[in-house]
Amino acid sequence: MPTPLSRRFALLLAPGLIAAAPMAALAADDSAAIARIIDEGMNRSEAMTTASALMDRIGPRLTNSENHRKAEGWAIDLLKQRGLANVHVEPFDFGVGWNLDSYSVAMVTPRVLPLTAIPVAWSPPTAGTLQAPVVIAPMSREEHFAEWKGKLAGKIVLVSLPGQTSESKDPVFQRYTDAEIAELDTYTKPVFDPDAPAQQVKTRRFQGKLAAFLKAEGAVAMVKMSYRDGKLVHGEGYDFQPGQTLALPAIELAQEDYRRLVRLAKTGAAPEIAITVAARFDESNLRAENVVAEIPGSDPKAGYVMAGAHFDSWIAGDGASDNGAGSVTVLEAARLIAKLGIKPRRTIRFVLWSGEEQGLLGSRAYIDQHLATRPVDPSLKGIDSYVAWRNAFPITPKAEYGQLKAYFNMDNGSGRFRGIYSEGNLGAEKLLKDWLSPFNMLGADKLVVSKTSGTDHVFMQAIGLPGYQFIQDPLDYDTRVHHTNLDTVDHMRADDMRQAAVIMAGMLWQAANSDKELPRAVLPTQPAPTDPFKVKDPSQ
Repeated sequence: MPTPLSRRFALLLAPGLIAAAPMAALAADDSAAIARIIDEGMNRSEAMTTASALMDRIGPRLTNSENHRKAEGWAIDLLKQRGLANVHVEPFDFGVGWNLDSYSVAMVTPRVLPLTAIPVAWSPPTAGTLQAPVVIAPMSREEHFAEWKGKLAGKIVLVSLPGQTSESKDPVFQRYTDAEIAELDTYTKPVFDPDAPAQQVKTRRFQGKLAAFLKAEGAVAMVKMSYRDGKLVHGEGYDFQPGQTLALPAIELAQEDYRRLVRLAKTGAAPEIAITVAARFDESNLRAENVVAEIPGSDPKAGYVMAGAHFDSWIAGDGASDNGAGSVTVLEAARLIAKLGIKPRRTIRFVLWSGEEQGLLGSRAYIDQHLATRPVDPSLKGIDSYVAWRNAFPITPKAEYGQLKAYFNMDNGSGRFRGIYSEGNLGAEKLLKDWLSPFNMLGADKLVVSKTSGTDHVFMQAIGLPGYQFIQDPLDYDTRVHHTNLDTVDHMRADDMRQAAVIMAGMLWQAANSDKELPRAVLPTQPAPTDPFKVKDPSQ
């Protein structure tokens, strides 16, 4: 026998009864529109077929790669087919393109064994197959270089400490309990450390300095160990500026294979491995692109609302959960709203960001072009520019600053929406909760005050704009999928994707038509050091 909730849900989705959906908190027109969104999104979803077209057919989308541009063309065509207007790209300065055609890594002595590995993004190709013995030379700081001078010529250098096999007792796959979501309802205290930016830059620059040292010493390649076990590899790299790419081939090796090489090298003759990497650098276009599309509003003075997700990915998997899931949700939300055939009051803008994985570069470029500027030295590139921007004051709003009324982001895998983070803005909670209320029956009924980090709404929050991320069930995103070779469509949940797209579309529709606007946070100004008595560590 159906429960009262399931009866209500069945009534809502029943053909012919859509306009009668029980949404008393909404205006009649919005109630009918949201009921139609739910009906279309739940009964005729295109989320998973869109996901397969993007991830299975096109695959990973490293920023400024040929595959990313292929995916851009596909998304532009799809948005136009779905009836969106002003579909275009907005270029921004990025760096070198890098295209990985094929690779293989194998142990050849003392026995032949294929190894689970991935080239590090923006590392150079090999000239055919490179075969050499390994040497264990862990180096994590420049001070370690002196110990290995004169000892690395002709070697493939294992640069990571092998550590111990992990024995995690945490669940691999998880859905939040209400109690776990309640733990997120905690105010995030701001912390400002004026020394932190320099340390971040130094840490990110180390891999380039290590590669240059190894090359100068005559090493032929470097191998680092994956930071997850379970035969997972990632291939993350950040040296993409012209003239600053890595000096020699770099490989990330699965923990299990890495430790096998270490054991063999410690107990006998050093094993030999063979590496073949066919990769191509492309400096013909140093600009990456965001994809932008709109559903125009009826009132040009009412401003606009926006949804976004980052379109770029790493190279080990197909970029499905990170962040094909968010991109597909944005594309499906655009379809659901366009299907209504009704003009919203405010324009609804949809953006597929690029360069997120290298420091939120696409969304930051959008902010610089449309919303606000910060005094950053234009000669700074990549991670240097990212760090400098976050700590540059004053913030100077531009003309569109007041026009952006709400931004909704998705980038925590493909888990279902359970609610929304208010990002410490207590004044926005009532309106966010009102907009979320039609979807409480779909399991999205939580609002927590904590902040989220590491994705494209962050810089909007950093300049005082109403950018928000949804609470999502973790699934196996952080434990296995994030940035790894397992990031494929198999790890996306179809029911969760349908629900997320419906809620994204419904939140956008209400934000676009509401007579009320989300209260803004205070425009940030230069903070004082959280710890005024900190003594800088001279070794850092």
